[in-house]
Amino acid sequence: MQYRRRRIIAVIALVVVALIAAIIHDVYFSPKSPVSYDGSSALAKLAQLPVKGRAPKTGYKRSQFGDGWSTKQGCDTRNIILARDLSQSTIDETCKVVRGQLNDPYTGKVIQFTRGSNTSSMIQIDHVVALSDAWQKGAQQLSLEERIQLANDPLELLAVDGAANQAKGDGDAATWLPANQSFRCQYVSRQISVKHKYRLWVTGAEKAAMEKVLRNCL
Repeated sequence: MQYRRRRIIAVIALVVVALIAAIIHDVYFSPKSPVSYDGSSALAKLAQLPVKGRAPKTGYKRSQFGDGWSTKQGCDTRNIILARDLSQSTIDETCKVVRGQLNDPYTGKVIQFTRGSNTSSMIQIDHVVALSDAWQKGAQQLSLEERIQLANDPLELLAVDGAANQAKGDGDAATWLPANQSFRCQYVSRQISVKHKYRLWVTGAEKAAMEKVLRNCL
């Protein structure tokens, strides 16, 4: 009887995990890459962005973009993005990604991920447009709901090497670009798409840096 009960519980757990995987992969974030990386179209979109100086950082705090990650049907944004970006990912019945492999876009390294107190930080979820940068370039004028949407938007999020994410900080394209040069066109195009979608602006130096990258994508 106990053996049969364990088998039933195991089957139920497998079904739950399969349903969670379907939610993550098929409902929310399919296809994986929602951005066109054509250099010409990115340049055209960049030309539409206002060019201004940075607004003061006064009043910025992470909670201006929501209290941590949002959840959808019990799955939080971090684990949704991990499941999207990691290959060979394993998801448990609580919608947590417990292991997987990341082809890191920022460094070009292959990172083996195992969930744990000493290992989870090896892969972090980067806001491609840093939230403090967004705050200084128009997000102060958005509603709280729009800022929460921005902070959880899959267009704005990438699973990346933790050390590279820490090195980026709140830099924009004028101060930080991925070491993996083959990804720079995609990175800058994604930043432009986010800023266009949320009505943010760029500085003159930032625009010049973006144009320089995108010219190599043509």
